Amino acid sequence: MCGVNGIFAYRPSAPLPDPAEAARTRDHMAARGPDGLGEWSSNDGRLILGHRRLSILDLSERANQPMVSDDGRFVISYNGEIYNTPELRAQVEAQGRHIRTTSDTEVLLHLFALRGADMLGALRGMFAFAIWDDLERRLFLARDPYGIKPLYVSDRAGTFRFASQVKALLAGGALSRDIDMAGLAGFHIWGSVPDPFTLYRDIAALPAGHFQWVDANGTQAPRPYRSIAGILAAAARDGVPEQERPAIIRRAVADSVAAHLLADVEVGVFLSAGIDSGAVLGLMRDAGPSRIRAITLRYDEFAGTPHDEAPLAAELARHYGAEHIVRTVTEREFRDDLPAFLDAMDQPSIDGLNTWFVAKAAREAGLKVALSGLGGDELLAGYPGFRQIPRLVSALCLPAAIPGAGVATRAVMRALGLAGRRPKMPGLLEYGGSYPGAYLLRRALHLPDELGAIMGREPAREGLDRLAPLLRLQADLIPDPGSATGRIACLESSNYMRFQLLRDADWAAMAHGIELRTPLVDSTLLAAVAPVTPHLGAGTGKAALAAAPSTPLPRPIVEKRKTGFGIPTGRWLATAQTGPGQQDGLASRRWSRRVLDHALT
Repeated sequence: MCGVNGIFAYRPSAPLPDPAEAARTRDHMAARGPDGLGEWSSNDGRLILGHRRLSILDLSERANQPMVSDDGRFVISYNGEIYNTPELRAQVEAQGRHIRTTSDTEVLLHLFALRGADMLGALRGMFAFAIWDDLERRLFLARDPYGIKPLYVSDRAGTFRFASQVKALLAGGALSRDIDMAGLAGFHIWGSVPDPFTLYRDIAALPAGHFQWVDANGTQAPRPYRSIAGILAAAARDGVPEQERPAIIRRAVADSVAAHLLADVEVGVFLSAGIDSGAVLGLMRDAGPSRIRAITLRYDEFAGTPHDEAPLAAELARHYGAEHIVRTVTEREFRDDLPAFLDAMDQPSIDGLNTWFVAKAAREAGLKVALSGLGGDELLAGYPGFRQIPRLVSALCLPAAIPGAGVATRAVMRALGLAGRRPKMPGLLEYGGSYPGAYLLRRALHLPDELGAIMGREPAREGLDRLAPLLRLQADLIPDPGSATGRIACLESSNYMRFQLLRDADWAAMAHGIELRTPLVDSTLLAAVAPVTPHLGAGTGKAALAAAPSTPLPRPIVEKRKTGFGIPTGRWLATAQTGPGQQDGLASRRWSRRVLDHALT
């Protein structure tokens, strides 16, 4: 896990890259890569690649980056982990290639030399990287199918820049801080900024599951190579007998957890009192590590309530023979950490505090890598929305199809003040008759017609025209995942999970030099489970996950009512400037405002 960056002056009239700018960008990401740094420049000075390293595979200096191929043709700057490296290494060596390190970085170089962009289909992992071809004089960039690892780009006046963080590109000093109204509108709707937008006009995200070429002719448009919708659609017609479905899930998740243990350092686990992280722990034990350390957060304010994760997490740790570290977070620590937390937040988000503190605890324990149960709900239909959204669409699809009915109903209800404490109610008929619209209703903090009052009418219009929230959601469902459950799984994975959960997990963990791995967010796992997806419901997926370890989860964990993670900031901040976990309208709006104000200063 690392930080990558580069500057490529591809147009002959563009000035040569400034090494000082490249160094500022790279070193802004020091927390992502505290174990080493590197820089490489092309002979003509038109490309500079930078790298900050967190060493996980092959801890020696021979695996430092940017890494140059033996023949000098290819150079890579790479962030991530490729979990099927042993198999890929064997394939490369079978073709006569000599590999001098035990890193996944060198395997990527050889694969690219052999297969070019086609290599991407063979990769199992989380990744964002750039590879320079010194013979063809062109740059190749790619990002993993789920978008676990970030990659931000800027193309201005014949110079292409990229980095693992938005703030790192800004730290270089060459890019404008002019606000992108589409990114700002997205934050107000979702509580995070959706790709490819960022908060800044000069910076965009390379979309998940895409690659891109840059050469003397300019920047080519990003091209998709794998998507969540495509994986689900490909399996939608596969028939799976009911009795075989739990076994398919068990085998697939066990295989994913085992693959995610690839490391030359100790791998720990973030443990809550839920099924997802509990199953990950149990499957880690099955995979054979002699020592597993599990980290749980607790808050005195939650003691004796269902929000206290520590007691049941301790039972899980005992159940699987893990060393349990319980880390108490206090109000004082929250207040002390808040400035650093907001500074580390790469793009504004209403979440991330739990990951910040559990990653901090992991670093205190001397860990560099930890597994998380993130993604279990999206993979196995664990959210209430998997039941509620299809019902809403079924009930409203016919009246919503009447031209103008939804807009008229919304206008009348707002004009008469009938929304009361349920501001989404006026949008029911306008949005509730389709999967994208119903999903927007469920996940949005504010509906699009509310943004004029928040941003101003003209900025909101400009932002929404470019953001096009419903069209974005519709595009996420192409090709059609083939079932109600598949559509919602695709929407959740492509939006809430990608732009909030995964992004927050990345920056909040990397701020403490922790590589956070998500074995339940894995495209190989998704492809294996996808034939079962249409049949998930009424807790069947989570039941199979709970039974996946050779020793199933304890009954109290399986029967525990889902509460989610929380932070008691509502009690900590008497001014009501509360944080995540206190979604009571005024509190969440004030927290959103604080996060955004900090991002804009």
